Amino acid sequence: MTARLAVCVDFGSTFTKASLVDLDAGRILASASHPTTIPGLAGAVDVLEGYDACRAALEAADPRAAAASVLACSSAGGGLRIAVLGNEELVTAEAGRRVALSSGGKVVGVFGRDSDLSPLAGLAPDVVLLTGGTDGGNAASLVAGAHALVDAGWTGPVVVAGSVDARDEVAAILAGLPHVVAENVVPRIGVLAPESARLAIREMFLEHVIGGKHLSASDDFRAMVRGATPDVVLAGVELLARGVDEDHPGLGDVAVVDVGGATTDVHSVVALDPEEAGLSREVVAVTPVTRTVEGDLGMRWSALSTAEAAGLDDLLDQARARHDDPGFLPDDEAGADVDEAIARAAVDLALRRHAGRSRVVVSPEGRVLERTGKDLREVDLLVGSGGVLRNGRPGVAERVLGPSVGPDQEGGWQLPRAPRVVVDHDYALCAIGLLAGSEPQAAYRLAHGLAGRLPDPAAEGA
Repeated sequence: MTARLAVCVDFGSTFTKASLVDLDAGRILASASHPTTIPGLAGAVDVLEGYDACRAALEAADPRAAAASVLACSSAGGGLRIAVLGNEELVTAEAGRRVALSSGGKVVGVFGRDSDLSPLAGLAPDVVLLTGGTDGGNAASLVAGAHALVDAGWTGPVVVAGSVDARDEVAAILAGLPHVVAENVVPRIGVLAPESARLAIREMFLEHVIGGKHLSASDDFRAMVRGATPDVVLAGVELLARGVDEDHPGLGDVAVVDVGGATTDVHSVVALDPEEAGLSREVVAVTPVTRTVEGDLGMRWSALSTAEAAGLDDLLDQARARHDDPGFLPDDEAGADVDEAIARAAVDLALRRHAGRSRVVVSPEGRVLERTGKDLREVDLLVGSGGVLRNGRPGVAERVLGPSVGPDQEGGWQLPRAPRVVVDHDYALCAIGLLAGSEPQAAYRLAHGLAGRLPDPAAEGA
């Protein structure tokens, strides 16, 4: 029987990466990468130039790649830039910010109802997420936000995810703009419902943003892209955690930390304990599926701010050198040691910001336990990603990730206590997310292969 193959591609901000996947076996047959060819940079005229180079490398490794179907995601050209406009920056605007992050966006601005929107154009968002009001509550803030956008001269895409009672009026106000109406992200006080808005943002990304960035003159690019890269990766994490169905269960609570040159992203899918909801002191509810992006933590562009935030005073000169030369690659053990120290700091800080902490405080009711952030203590699987981990020396995962796990974390930080730790050497999470919708069984096998628990396709009747 002829093997069913697919090419999974990530048009990254720096590198375009491609994998040839055997859909029946659920494994990666070959991989390739090439610097992303952003039009206008280094003489490039089309983002597909880098893709063509990757495709040629895959075909050289396995000629069958020439006939394989293609699925892609993209963060090229700055990725998905989102501005959030809400009623209050501490409530609906913050809720919108979290939804934007979970949708794979980079949040470039957050505005409350009294904010000056004149900076909006300069921030150049691809999409504005408009929130405000609970269902059955105050609908006026959402209407005021829509008027404010129009008055500010905004002409780009808008995703409306506020009070259901104002939908028709807001849609009429935004009639001249590309817009999608989603369910309310804060339907009730203390509830965050991101899924509908996340899907609407993805729709806007595919319909308006991909073509609007003018990365390619060919329709092939728009046809192959399925979503923003971080959104796709988060879909892969969800499948890893939750599985496909009762016969193909997930692996439990999962967290992923991706150390990049400019940012360190943390994705988590964790079952929440409803009995502990009252311990949270968050103004916006924690959700099971969460993504955070730390723009000051990274290996190159953000190396200096990482070293400063972690108090690595003895490494400031080396970190500054990496900031000034983002293409730097260490060529000796001392240089590799510095890279690992910066990565270790980025991982620890990013996980702590994502997880938050628990602590005893004194209140009118006496001494009580309160929590902030996402509780990662029961995480079953911690996945490390990023070049410093994929291409590092033997034992790099233990040295970089190890200090951030274990039962004895000082300060009440809610970090994983006893997870299995693996590294995504083959960049499988991206392929898992791309295949999760159309080829769930292939995605499932890839997921379990990443976790070191590869199912037997023959046993599943494949």
